[in-house]
Formats: sequence, C-alpha cells, structure tokens
Amino acid sequence: MDLHDSKAFTRRAFLGRGMMLASASLAAPGFVQGAALGLPSPSAMLSSLAGVPEDRVLVVVQLSGGNDGLNTVVPYGMDEYYRARRGIGIGRQQVLELDSSQGIGLHPALESMKELYDAGMCSIFQGVGYPNPNRSHFKSMDIWHTADTSGTGEGWIGRYLDSECVGFGKGESGTLEGSPPAVSIGRDTPLAMQGMKVKPVSFESAEVFRWLGEDHDRALKGTYDQLNRREQASASASNADFLTKTALDAQVSSDLIRQAVSTRPLVEYPGNGLARQLAMISQMIRAGLKTRIYYATLGGFDTHAGQGGPNGRHAQLLRQMATSIQAFYRDLKAQGNDSRVMTLTFSEFGRRVSQNASGGTDHGTAAPMFLFGPMVRPGVHGTHPSMRDLDGGDLKHTLDFRHVYSGVLDTWMGADADAILGRRYRPALVLGRS
Repeated sequence: MDLHDSKAFTRRAFLGRGMMLASASLAAPGFVQGAALGLPSPSAMLSSLAGVPEDRVLVVVQLSGGNDGLNTVVPYGMDEYYRARRGIGIGRQQVLELDSSQGIGLHPALESMKELYDAGMCSIFQGVGYPNPNRSHFKSMDIWHTADTSGTGEGWIGRYLDSECVGFGKGESGTLEGSPPAVSIGRDTPLAMQGMKVKPVSFESAEVFRWLGEDHDRALKGTYDQLNRREQASASASNADFLTKTALDAQVSSDLIRQAVSTRPLVEYPGNGLARQLAMISQMIRAGLKTRIYYATLGGFDTHAGQGGPNGRHAQLLRQMATSIQAFYRDLKAQGNDSRVMTLTFSEFGRRVSQNASGGTDHGTAAPMFLFGPMVRPGVHGTHPSMRDLDGGDLKHTLDFRHVYSGVLDTWMGADADAILGRRYRPALVLGRS
C-alpha cells in the first residue's frame, strides 16, 4: 500500500469507524487517535477552548452492578429499614454516624471514607435517580452514560470532550503534546466517554498500550517506522500526511502514558483492582499529562445472594472503594495535586428496599452519589427517600442525577452544562471552595 495513495485512507473512514486505541492492529498503527479524532478544531495549536480551566481534572469511578445504597448510607433512624432487612441490615451500633438529626450513617466498612468526610473531602447526595427508572443493568447504565432517559446518543463526557477539547496538546516546544483529553482504564471504552469528534484512550494495562504489529510480524516494523519518521503534515493536508500526524500523535501519547505509569506512587495503595487503576491515574496526573477526564471501574455490586451484613461481600466491595479513594487522595496530596482533582462515583441503580430469600437484594432504583476532593461541598445533601412511600417496593428518587452532572460540568469543569446535557438542569451545589 502506497502511503501517498489518496484513496488508501480518508478522514471519513477514520471518523466513521471510530477507530479506538486497539494496540493490536497488524497492518496499521493501533494508535490512530490524535489528528483523526480531534477534528475539527478552531486551531491546530490549541488543546482547549478559551475560558476552560485546563488545570482541573475529573475522575469518574463507576460502581458496576447496582450498588445497594441503603446499606451504604444507612437510614438507621428508620424502623422500616430494619423490618425490611432482618438478615442484612446494619445495626445501629455499627453504623458510622453522619447526621443524627436525619438518622443516617455509613456502612462500617467505609471507615476510610468517613475519614475523608470528617476532613471535609466528601460530599454525599442522597436519593439520586431519574424518572421512570429502568431496572436493566444495560439500559440503566446507558441512561447514566448518556444523561438521557432514552439511553441513546453520545456519552455525556463525550459531549463535554467534543465541546471543550479539540486536540491532544498545545504543540509548543516543551509542552506535553500527545496527552489525550480523556483516559479510561479498562478493556472497553465506556459509552459515557464516546463523543462524535474526540475519542478517549482506553487500555487495561499500560504495557500493551503500544503498537503490537511488530510482535506478530517483524516485517511490519519498517512500514511503521516510515510513518513515524516522516515530517509533520504539510499544508496540502493529504491523506498520507493526515495518517502520519495521527500515528505521530498517538505514538507520543503512548510514550507519555507508559513512561508516567512506570514510576512508583508516593504512597502505598491497597492490593485491589480499583486501587491499581487509581494509582495509574495518579501517576499520569503527577507526570503532568493534560488529560481532563479519567475513568475507573469497580464491579461486583450485583448482590442478589449472600450480600451479608457488616462483613459480607458487599462490605468487601465498599472497603475496596473507600480505601482506594483514600490512598488516591493521599498520593495526590503528596504530589501537591489534590486540589486539582475531583472524583465522582455512581452506580446504575440501587437495590430494592426488602432483602430477598437468598440473603441478597434485587435491582432497585435510587441510591447515593459521592464526590471527593478538597474542593467539594462537604456533608450530606438532599433528602433521604421515604421508606414508607415506595414505588412497588422501591425508593422514589429525590434528586435527578443530571443535576449533579450539571453542577460538576458548570462549576468545576467550566463548561456549558445546558448545551452538553441537552436541556437545563439546575446545577447541584458541588463546590465548597474553589
């Protein structure tokens, strides 16, 4: 294939197929990202639009499977809670008290989160959900990812990236050209991060975040090196030049990320999957990448059976979440970056009020959301859903999740939340200090 053949590649082909960082392509570099997915841009020398706070970072932690909100933020002051959960309820003496006037507290496994809360670094929004809730994992997750109750369209983070981020770096001497605007740690790119123009980088391990074609066929190395040796795209903007700049941008991105995560964190992290993801994110932040959004996932929350009480399977998951996020902020503080990074957690739905016959809980509706960081408005916010006024055995949400998204986009990320979310949602008050 002639690299100068104008029919070989087209911008439409790159954009239409949404080529992600597969790293395993045999015929072309797996890094096809930068130029292809940053178009169009107001200027080839800009990484963002004017007025966007470039130093601020958002980390999203997805709790997959449907986290049981009632055993996370425990309404210990409501007798209905204990009548509905005789086998798995968290005893009043075990709860980590948050608000005695409301009679709510944290699961005892969330001791590390309680320390963040006491330090003014945790914001809890109660009863978060959406109208006409869907109890399917896939559909409800799509709704949260798109911020649309139809569960269709681009992701809410993807729309943010399309609106606010138009390239991978300023391209000036000495800057970190190649920093992707968004990074997802995991095998698949979440729908939330998929937009029309800007695509995130996704990888499960930084070691395989590179072109693997040479591993399969050494003869391909010459073609790949030829792409990366060519000079920057000329004014003619031919398809070959376009491919070349794409490969160069992606190679720089790969090199930066792999170099960043090769360093040791400044603190010790717990030995679990979420902690490893957050450690990599912290290392990338420490390295000075200009990435705006990072995405991590903790699964296993579909606790239909054997959920357990204060020491069961759900407790183990909550402890992983809390200890990992606490270590993450200790690391960020040691770097001097903690004030730059807000963390948001969500799950696709909560669980039903009553436990089931298998000592677990089935798919439900409303649940709490958490925000972390020195900048958040600390405390418990909103109204806990009634345990008496139920919707077919489920909680009625008291806060639409898109109000929280709006608050994060508007006040922390400096974006036009109304345009990104497609309509006006009054921004939740998420910042205590900027």
